[in-house]
Amino acid sequence: MFQLFLGLLILIFGIFLKVTKDPGFEKSKKFSWMFIAIGILSIIGKLVINYQTGKL
Repeated sequence: MFQLFLGLLILIFGIFLKVTKDPGFEKSKKFSWMFIAIGILSIIGKLVINYQTGKL
């Protein structure tokens, strides 16, 4: 359950980096797609593992 929550937080942070206009995040904006991809892959991976083990 914690891994799903962590994946969701990473995904939300990536979306935040993508849409923010704050100049303090300018250097980090190039990593937004990486955070979005890692968040999505971790959520999907955990759901697949839970489905295969019968916990879902």
